[in-house]
Amino acid sequence: MKNQQLANWQTTVLGIVLAIIAIISFNSFIIINPGQAGVISILGKARDGALLEGIHLKPPIISVIDVYDLTVQKFEVPAESSTKDLQNLTARFAINFRLDPTQVVEVRRKQGTLENIVSKIIAPQTQEAFKIAAAKRTVEEAITKRSELKEDFDNALGDRLDKYGIIVLDTSVVDLTFSPEFARAVEEKQIAEQRAQRAVYIAREAEQEAQAEINRAKGKAEAQRLLAETLKAQGGQLVLQKEAIEAWKTGGAQMPKVLVMGDESKGSVPFIFNLGNMPNQP
Repeated sequence: MKNQQLANWQTTVLGIVLAIIAIISFNSFIIINPGQAGVISILGKARDGALLEGIHLKPPIISVIDVYDLTVQKFEVPAESSTKDLQNLTARFAINFRLDPTQVVEVRRKQGTLENIVSKIIAPQTQEAFKIAAAKRTVEEAITKRSELKEDFDNALGDRLDKYGIIVLDTSVVDLTFSPEFARAVEEKQIAEQRAQRAVYIAREAEQEAQAEINRAKGKAEAQRLLAETLKAQGGQLVLQKEAIEAWKTGGAQMPKVLVMGDESKGSVPFIFNLGNMPNQP
């Protein structure tokens, strides 16, 4: 009986020892996947040198491994600033970044988790970089020259985050808004420009109409000059006499029986019509 109990106790102890050995064995190495980097801390102190992809040994029980994602991360960060003409400008940026694998240990020591990196480093530095870029131009220039605003922002943000082991890959301006006062000013400016364009159109139309009147007056004067020259020429009086008769006939006026036309003072031969004998024409 005692031998049986001893055997059972030895079996239990052996099982416990084997379990402890198994736990220690599994806890003695770690696998770092591609796109990751690990920071090993022994008794609460981070060791230099990041653990890159592959299998790594570590002291069991007393060590902890923090794994960081080195792939591209994307976060949207709001920012607000004043422009060169003291207008409020609000923006939202999409920041694409990744951690520098050679500085992951410093990131672990100073910033900690990825959430801390975004909230304590990227967000405030984005705000400061936007202030630098926005202060160089007016709000109208910030809208019309958006690419230049983004370029200045990228340069300022990249310089600021590089020292924290954060590599900025790309940024995008998701939204760019301005104050209601500026919106009203833009609307009033557009209305004023439309009115100015309308005034220019009316002025040009009046100028064209005046030129047309001048041309008509010139044409009328030329016609009168030609008529005067025609009257001075030989036979001009006959033309007038014929036009007068045609005007009376078409106007329906009662024609006299005898019409004498001519100017004896100028030696012209009197022109006598016996209108009573002229047939009526339709």
